[in-house]
Amino acid sequence: MPDKSLPQCDFPVDGYSLRFETKIQASVEAIEPVVGKIMAVVDEFGCAAGHEFEVDLALREALANAVLHGCKSDPKHAVCVSVGCAKPKGILIVVRDPGEGFDPTSISSPIIGQNIYSSHGRGIFLINQLMDEVQFDRGGTEIRMIKRGE
Repeated sequence: MPDKSLPQCDFPVDGYSLRFETKIQASVEAIEPVVGKIMAVVDEFGCAAGHEFEVDLALREALANAVLHGCKSDPKHAVCVSVGCAKPKGILIVVRDPGEGFDPTSISSPIIGQNIYSSHGRGIFLINQLMDEVQFDRGGTEIRMIKRGE
């Protein structure tokens, strides 16, 4: 059962015509269904038209990090996901976990030196490359990602 004590993600809704929030159990298996639901909404409302691939991949990476690192894959915990969608503003995605957090500046670049050969450590790099704005809040337990509309 997901941890019910995890607060809802809060973000400014001004200018977003649609807001979608959900909690998922901290399990890798829970990622695919929620990404599918969110992307169906994104497709229906067209708030990331032409950028669906980028949004999908960034969302998967953020959720995987929250589940694996923030919740340590403990299904007793939950990850909170909020989405704000508006044409032509774009899409805002907030992912929050109940973990201890981290310092995003301490993450080594996966494209420098021996890190190129590492089998992990590319998620945050990818998110930063795919989204227009990325911000870490709450000591690294929350990521806010924006992909602007056309």
